[in-house]
Amino acid sequence: MSLRLEMLQVARLAPKFLGESAGLVKDFLFSQLNDDGGFKDRAGRSDLYYTVFGLDGLVALQAELPVERVEPFLRRFGNGEGLDLVHLCCLARCWAALEKTGSNFSGSRLPSFRNELLRRVEALRARDGGYNPVAAADFGTAYGGFLAMGAYEDLHGQLPEPQRLAEGLKSLATGDGAWTNERNAHIKTGSTNATAAAVAVLRHLGVALQPAAGEWLLARCHREGGFLAMPNAPLPDLLSTATALHALAGLQIPLDRVKEPCLDFIDTLWTNAGGFHGHWGDDALDCEYTFYGLLALGHLV
Repeated sequence: MSLRLEMLQVARLAPKFLGESAGLVKDFLFSQLNDDGGFKDRAGRSDLYYTVFGLDGLVALQAELPVERVEPFLRRFGNGEGLDLVHLCCLARCWAALEKTGSNFSGSRLPSFRNELLRRVEALRARDGGYNPVAAADFGTAYGGFLAMGAYEDLHGQLPEPQRLAEGLKSLATGDGAWTNERNAHIKTGSTNATAAAVAVLRHLGVALQPAAGEWLLARCHREGGFLAMPNAPLPDLLSTATALHALAGLQIPLDRVKEPCLDFIDTLWTNAGGFHGHWGDDALDCEYTFYGLLALGHLV
């Protein structure tokens, strides 16, 4: 199962907690769709990154996707020329969301240029075997590896030399069970999201993971619920909470001890406008954090 489908499988369970409020979430996500077929970023502009979360949020809620509006928006980007790594991989994921959409559609909407799109992703492979937003980099990043693997899976491509990606991630390990996003001699502390990304990629590559990874992640749970992005972060946030729960579940670590405080934390970020805030100091709502709200709730069912 792909990285994307694995997350969707979990996010689909969120309505068990939301009940009738699932309709509010669905309405919120549709409200984020611009006339040009893209989903809004925090400034209201259409962006491929937020379109990923808008589409996957609707898929998780089993809503009918607005294919006729979204497909022309995606085609504006062609084969991804000029896009950075993040948006290349987001374009791939958006096409994956539309691939078999529609009750009377039996083919595939994946574009004919998908191999060219993947070649652009591969051009951002670092010398150590990972992937980096900067071309010809010496070292990959944890997030880059996660994005690239997802793009290959979403477009049904074969990741070249997967063992090199695993080797590249080893250089980002901090020795205490965690990973940092970038290789930096001055950074000795791991981060929750980088660790979750590394765990997901290595698990999909069939690499055995030590118990220390789960122990490190569990230690990031805040006393009032939610997970911290780093050991010294002042507040928990919804992104770190969702990715930590997803990684822990992938490691088959029971979530009983964090379930109730995390549910309480997520409840404080919920709004009857249908969206989720990212953290206690966040005043805005968007598709990204709303999807992560669904993912986190799905793991706590």
